[in-house]
Amino acid sequence: MTNRPTVTRLPGPPTIEVTWRCNARARRMSLRVSRLDGRVTLTLPPKVPRATAEAFLHERQAWLRAALAEAYAPCPVAAGRWLPIEGIDLRITPAATAAVSIDGTDLLVPERGMPGPRIAAWLKLRARDRLAAAVADFGAQLGRSPRSIRLRDTRSRWGSCSSTGDLMFSWRLIMAPPEVLTYVAAHEVAHLAQMNHSRAYWTTLEGLMPDYRAPRAWLRSEGGALHRYRFAPEAE
Repeated sequence: MTNRPTVTRLPGPPTIEVTWRCNARARRMSLRVSRLDGRVTLTLPPKVPRATAEAFLHERQAWLRAALAEAYAPCPVAAGRWLPIEGIDLRITPAATAAVSIDGTDLLVPERGMPGPRIAAWLKLRARDRLAAAVADFGAQLGRSPRSIRLRDTRSRWGSCSSTGDLMFSWRLIMAPPEVLTYVAAHEVAHLAQMNHSRAYWTTLEGLMPDYRAPRAWLRSEGGALHRYRFAPEAE
């Protein structure tokens, strides 16, 4: 096979589109289902015969369909459920309280009303506080500051920096481990100095956060799962 990706469609229902990629560093064949968009990738070592790869793919169809079903399965935010907050799973627990708060391994919520919307509002405020502090810290190191910071619930990206210095972040980052949120803040602040992904950009990012690679890898492999949590019925 060449290094050029090819695509195979496994008949359904539903039909599954699989992208083939050859990786010189791969030692074995592997299948990966993206938790963010459900894309399926078959990674192959060099010189694997196409027939061998096709046989592997067809042998793994049952696993693949189960993995796709799990990737898209929604997780309603309701009493008794577990929700990750800054990388720690907390149980949603109704209590005699007027506001959302953390008590040990419990995420306390008011007994009346639906917990989802209340928790979402609380998470957004917490995310804004954490991101604003990280952006201010990294911006001070570069001698730059953004024009604005906005939060959204985006599926395609965790953060962005416009040419005018406006930063956007997904508020769902507050559910990830703290170093992941910090990495995304550093990533976007670095764009205030380098509006590209050149070598100079990565040097700038590494100066801000030398250990950025591990949280970046976590976000790419695990971040998509954060989109499974549904905070309101209309989000189903």
